[in-house]
Amino acid sequence: MRYVIIGSGAVGGSIGGRLHESGRSVVLIARGAHFEALRDNGLRLKVPTGTLTLDVPVAARPEDVELREDDVLVLAVKTQDTVAALDAWAARPVAGGGTAGERLPLVCAQNGVENERLALRRFREVYGLCVVLPSTYLNPGEVVAPCGPYTGALVIGRYGTGPDATARRIADDLEKSCFLAPVVADVMRWKYGKLLGNLANVVEAVCGSASDAAARDLVARAQAEGAAVLDAAGIAYVSEAEITELRSGTVDPQPIAGERTRGSSWQSLARGAGSIETDYLNGEIVLLGREHGVPTPVNAALQHAARESVSREPGSLTAEDLSRNIEAV
Repeated sequence: MRYVIIGSGAVGGSIGGRLHESGRSVVLIARGAHFEALRDNGLRLKVPTGTLTLDVPVAARPEDVELREDDVLVLAVKTQDTVAALDAWAARPVAGGGTAGERLPLVCAQNGVENERLALRRFREVYGLCVVLPSTYLNPGEVVAPCGPYTGALVIGRYGTGPDATARRIADDLEKSCFLAPVVADVMRWKYGKLLGNLANVVEAVCGSASDAAARDLVARAQAEGAAVLDAAGIAYVSEAEITELRSGTVDPQPIAGERTRGSSWQSLARGAGSIETDYLNGEIVLLGREHGVPTPVNAALQHAARESVSREPGSLTAEDLSRNIEAV
């Protein structure tokens, strides 16, 4: 099996780099300065044991990759970029006949819960991946993954139908590449549980940090709304304790000198990406709340603040500012 990593930033770069290091066949898809750095100098993957320089094959466009029947597509872009990526790849021809959407498995290695539904419109075989993988991508060609002894925990299952042979083969490759990769019957239960944790991302991004008392209070309120909404919708989700148990003693932070891990939304603002994934994190809670009659003022205010902050540096508002905005609604 060859892994085509669509979006080779923090998560995609970590997964692709570790797979390549373990001897698996990998192609990284990147663009702009990141593509040029990967092409010219390889991937610099900083892990607790040192910096790996990995000469991973890289391409800039779908047209630059001749797809094979044993390929696995790993989608690791942010959700706001998912439709464009799916449209670019689904119709690509595969050696021996047919298209990627008809013949190849696609793994959604992304936050949020919307990607799998979007993918299933275009791909027959869709797999969810709950990504517990603290990592950072800020500089072209470089990814920092500061956990050990495993780089991350990647919970996998086929979307809608539970585990199958392909999920188990992918999990086996991941397990041999410094990841925990449990195969589960209901991967979306894990992804909804992770969604609740990701409601904190926007607070860190907009406020610069989510560690002070006011920020922690905002996060707790957002997550309480989220749990109430999921309960009202009858959606099952793993608890924070289950996620902690999964990674305890296995995916532990091991600080790397000069590096500090930040959330994905903070990284988007810091890189000046021009977009942020909040509409598919806090916005998912707002959507479900409206559908099921559950008020979500905190998440709605955080969603609005994210939109206002897209063109700014992290830390453009304080947690107190955000709290006052919520109380004024």
